[in-house]
Amino acid sequence: MCTIKRQAGVSLIELIIFIIIVSTAVAGVLSVMNITTQHSADPMLRKQAQAIAESLLEEVELQPFTTCDPNDATASTGTCTTTPEAMGPDVNPDTGVTETRYDTANQFDNVNDYNGFTMAGINDITNTPVGGLSGYTASVAITQDGGSFTIAADAVLRIDVTVTAGSESLTLTGYRFRYAPNAVP
Repeated sequence: MCTIKRQAGVSLIELIIFIIIVSTAVAGVLSVMNITTQHSADPMLRKQAQAIAESLLEEVELQPFTTCDPNDATASTGTCTTTPEAMGPDVNPDTGVTETRYDTANQFDNVNDYNGFTMAGINDITNTPVGGLSGYTASVAITQDGGSFTIAADAVLRIDVTVTAGSESLTLTGYRFRYAPNAVP
């Protein structure tokens, strides 16, 4: 009597089906990991943009907010001798040089001097580029907004700081009130 032994194991068709199922599952998991990895840098970009915007907004808000240019000899009286404050950088009447954020001799000295200020690549107050932030741009827009608070329009400035990195954009808004229009800090 001859007994036929049946072989135990996996047939070729079963092995091929197993390989197809496992490779499809691995491809799905890897594609999810790829998408997650691609978007994991976005929170870092947003956090850096927020830190830049907060820093610039604080810098602007800490400036004086006076009726006359703080360099005006009679600024504390509220009657400007030479230079009433206007939106945007002032021109120094003595030198004819326009104020900037970076020139220590003619530096922005009032909140509204920052209106229209932009920088491509983030620089510190000494105009030194900050490492790793060359892909960011920042801009400042300042508008009179006293009407929102039912007071004189020129008594409140709305400060919008917008920071952009690639296609991501973040805007922070702050307000500066003129507490004592004739006081020079």
